[in-house]
Amino acid sequence: MKHLKLSFDRALSRGTKWQLLIIGGIIIVSILLSYVLLSLSGDWTQFCDDHKINKFMLPIYLLIDQNLFNEIYLGGYDAEMKEIVGYSRKLALASGITFLFGVVFFNGAIIAILSDFIKRRVDNYQNGVTRYLKSGHHVIMGYDDVVPSIISQILKEKPNADILLLSSVPAVEIHEKLRESVARKSLANIVVNYGHRTSNEYYKDIHLEAAEQIFIAGDRSKPQHDAINVECVESICNYLASKSSHTIKRITCMFEDLDTYASFRTTDIFSAITCKLNIEFVPYNFYVSWARCVFVNRSYIGKADQKQHPYPALCRHQIEKEDDNEHFVHLVFVGMSNFAVTFANEAAHLLHFPNGKKKHTLITFIDLKADKEMPVFVTRNHHFFEIQGYSYMDYTQSDRLIIAKPYDPSIFSGEDANFLDVDFEFIKGDVFTPEVQNLIYEWAKDEKQSLSVFIAMSNQRDNFALAMNMPDAVYNNNVPVFVRQDSSDNFITLLQEADSKAPRKGDPEYRTYEDGQLHVKPTHGRYDHIFPFGMNDTSFVADEKVIMRAKLANYLYGTMSNSKFQSLTELAVQSSATILKEANNLWKGLTVAEKWSNMYYAYSLDYKLLALRAIRHLNMDDTTHDSDALSEKESEIIGKIEHNRWNVEKLLMGYRKPKEEEDLYGKPDEVKSLLKNNKNIFIHAQIRPFDKLSEDMQKVDKEFAKYIPWICNFNSNSQLCEKQ
Repeated sequence: MKHLKLSFDRALSRGTKWQLLIIGGIIIVSILLSYVLLSLSGDWTQFCDDHKINKFMLPIYLLIDQNLFNEIYLGGYDAEMKEIVGYSRKLALASGITFLFGVVFFNGAIIAILSDFIKRRVDNYQNGVTRYLKSGHHVIMGYDDVVPSIISQILKEKPNADILLLSSVPAVEIHEKLRESVARKSLANIVVNYGHRTSNEYYKDIHLEAAEQIFIAGDRSKPQHDAINVECVESICNYLASKSSHTIKRITCMFEDLDTYASFRTTDIFSAITCKLNIEFVPYNFYVSWARCVFVNRSYIGKADQKQHPYPALCRHQIEKEDDNEHFVHLVFVGMSNFAVTFANEAAHLLHFPNGKKKHTLITFIDLKADKEMPVFVTRNHHFFEIQGYSYMDYTQSDRLIIAKPYDPSIFSGEDANFLDVDFEFIKGDVFTPEVQNLIYEWAKDEKQSLSVFIAMSNQRDNFALAMNMPDAVYNNNVPVFVRQDSSDNFITLLQEADSKAPRKGDPEYRTYEDGQLHVKPTHGRYDHIFPFGMNDTSFVADEKVIMRAKLANYLYGTMSNSKFQSLTELAVQSSATILKEANNLWKGLTVAEKWSNMYYAYSLDYKLLALRAIRHLNMDDTTHDSDALSEKESEIIGKIEHNRWNVEKLLMGYRKPKEEEDLYGKPDEVKSLLKNNKNIFIHAQIRPFDKLSEDMQKVDKEFAKYIPWICNFNSNSQLCEKQ
């Protein structure tokens, strides 16, 4: 008996199919019982004839119709005889038993099971076990604070897209988080399913092979996040390899660790995805994404208002003169958190300008643990510091004396060293002490530097307190202050807007009286140059425009003939479709490192436009002449800037400058051909000062600068990024 009960309960809990089978069994048993009882009563067919009821339907009617039972029990009225005609007691008894059975079992069981069926449907939806989407959907695996911004980006590109979110987090919790985030208006497009991202058993349920693209998010708060995401990519690869076909165009995978992310820029770890399965693999890092919001896109989408909030340019008019050895761009990072380290690396990739050889872009770290964090940073980028020196200062000594120590390049010297146009310095000190505050004050007063301050400490309270209480010179000189915020940007944004709109008489001015003269400088409100960054759910930005530009840049190099690019005239007569097709084909043949090299060039184009505007004495945001052809002088300046940028890019990506015995420059031709293979193991002979390049290479850099307007103004409505 216990086994029978257990089997029955299991059948009920298995699902709708078993519940319907049980309902069918109850119906059949009830009808058979009714038919048997009526047959034993004797005269039930007479009742059917009198009331013109099909005799095969009477057993069913009795199960569900109380009025019919009353007709049998009470009898019918004979109009001619003017009397009640009753039926046998046997028929009444049989009908009564049938009716009671119908009330208790037939109707009761059906209602109960149907109610349970509805409840189960609701529970399944809330628990994420009901499957709806079968093709053309976008899959997000795992749940993280960045997921709402991924959803926003998907719907920005495709407003009616279906999004399936697969996570082992209870679906009810995810729905609640989505309601609190920027994705709350998009819930109609989102389906949440329960499942583990590393198990291909769940891939079948969500029809993964029929999806359009996949985002592997995971949970960045878990220490094993990156390892599980890599395992997930492998599982997806194996699953898709077992299918005859798939529709997936791109897999975007999140990496929290900076070193893990960096490895995917130089190593073809998932070549099976890009080659055999013809899927584009894109690594993503939260900190890098925010760096590009600040440096490249120069804007972010606000969580509350869903509006675009701009960031200022980090360079100002002082950068335009090639022989200027006084003015420079200076970035100060308070704290050496992941944000600060990532932003500094991205800044080194991008901030290259025409100003002179003696004044480079300067990146400064201020941290109480700078003496411990500095060796880690230097080790991560040791090929850079083999060439370039750096400095260290200690502001924590009890006697208030400043200890300064320069560090020379670790390997190279003389003309082979210190030719990069980015410098680093590390300051050990508490940013709230008078000594460090005075240091920032002096920097802010110095008109020769374009200063920007990034407050990126781990303590949010300290970040905010420092942003609101910087030295007065920071506010008076409109120095941009970027403040790391965990979630909401509301307070800083509202403060900034209110301060910039505060009523004043006339234009606000900062006045000083020195040497018997009045000095007047236009200024703004105290806090209208404070900008939030780093909010968790507003960071994901697609790189479609950058990918397009990268492919076009690679196309120009890939179609070179005898060290000459196609002329702009030749490009003008070709159809966009022809160029796009060839660009995609050339892109597919690149290694991961080569793709990233083109990507970094594409990221830098907006800064080259800033440099051109400065050279042309235009406002930094004046885009009216961006399409103008470059003069020979402009091409030469931009060519030098590009090589300076390229040097830093290669060193930060893991390439190194060749030592004397590895260097092909100055060697006989037969030796050069042998040493060229060193590039395959990330030893690049072109990492050297611009004036030490061969004439042919200098000419290529200068000539390529002329194609910046063509790349930037290529038909942006074209579908170059087919995601492969």
